[in-house]
Amino acid sequence: MLVSKTDILAQLQREILPLQGFRPQVGNVLNMGLGAMETAFPNNRFPLGAVHEFIGENAEQMSATGGFISCLMASLMKDQGACIWISASRTIFPPALKSFGIEPDRILFIDLKKEKDVCWAMEEALKCAGLAAVVGEIREIDFTASRRLQLAVEQSRVTGFILRQDPRKLNTTACVSRWKIKSIPSEWEDDMPGLGFPRWNIELLKIRNGKPGSWQLEWSHGAFHPVSPALEFIELEQKRKTG
Repeated sequence: MLVSKTDILAQLQREILPLQGFRPQVGNVLNMGLGAMETAFPNNRFPLGAVHEFIGENAEQMSATGGFISCLMASLMKDQGACIWISASRTIFPPALKSFGIEPDRILFIDLKKEKDVCWAMEEALKCAGLAAVVGEIREIDFTASRRLQLAVEQSRVTGFILRQDPRKLNTTACVSRWKIKSIPSEWEDDMPGLGFPRWNIELLKIRNGKPGSWQLEWSHGAFHPVSPALEFIELEQKRKTG
């Protein structure tokens, strides 16, 4: 029987992914609720047991990034899981986590004086298989340090998130992905004044063995929902004409 090139490439990818730290999820597969975005990932699943890198140019982008990561953590912590958040200058406001379905007392916050200690503490925390996730606010990290983090999660299967605010250099790291999150205008619910549900423009700048891309999502009622620019434009035009 003839084997097509597509079948050969698919088989090679299945053999290579485990060597790069991607292991198939067993048992009940965790649904991160990212919808169409998940087709960008290897095996069409958000990579768990891996380290993800997030880049923010300023405090506003870091705030948006913290919100998006909190949504991902909410899925990871559904089964009463615990998380560790490590930083030298914490940017997250713990009570705000309740907006994303996370009880702040299920997160252990570790505040250190030196950023180099943050990297060491994150590596040690990622070795603890009992955690759902570990977050580290690290501005600068080299390939060697990121490789140690990736090796740690390949053993423990814990998911790691690195937040980098305005790094001096976007160097190559061993992280499986690199993201950039920005806030976009929210929409008032039922024409009521005030702030709407949080919305983000999500750029997946790189993903190992995946397809980078850009999406717009809203977090409302405990789940992600796609934002349709075309529909949003029509609604705004209708409001303008009737207003």
